[in-house]
Amino acid sequence: MTDVPDTPGTPETRLDPRYSDPRAGSPPWSEVERLIAEAELFWISTVRPDGRPHVTPLPAVWSAGALHFCTGPDERKARNLQGNPHVVLTTGTNTWARGYDVVVEGRATRVTDDARLRELAAGWEGKYGDFWHFEVRDGHFHHGPGRAVVFSVAPHTVFGFGKGEPFSQTRWRFA
Repeated sequence: MTDVPDTPGTPETRLDPRYSDPRAGSPPWSEVERLIAEAELFWISTVRPDGRPHVTPLPAVWSAGALHFCTGPDERKARNLQGNPHVVLTTGTNTWARGYDVVVEGRATRVTDDARLRELAAGWEGKYGDFWHFEVRDGHFHHGPGRAVVFSVAPHTVFGFGKGEPFSQTRWRFA
């Protein structure tokens, strides 16, 4: 792998020459962070109690250096996270020769502080519109008759895949 100089406060960046065109470079973390923040849809991968994978699409909000998602407390992904908090969130374009795909690996941690949840609820509504308006109480999002738990995923490792000329693969590792 090829080292790319980092600035203080950013993750360690490595361009993998095995999967990258010799002309390729790594985008700065700030650009990848922007892509994550602006992405409308993510695919979340969790692990069922019997070890089988579970994958489903969902919206997510980037805030304070972490991705946040919500789900019903009885949904499969919430139940999976009780036994194994490790997740992968993936976003990008469904094309081969253009765009940039991002894979975020980390540990899902439940957010229960109502003040923080109100900040995140404002983030959902600001990003996705008033359909995603949540009331906050008792450590949950409330939407109509239902409630949702909120999780935060601070990245441990992020992979970026540049598609088209030049193809590239970059890894960002966080301390």
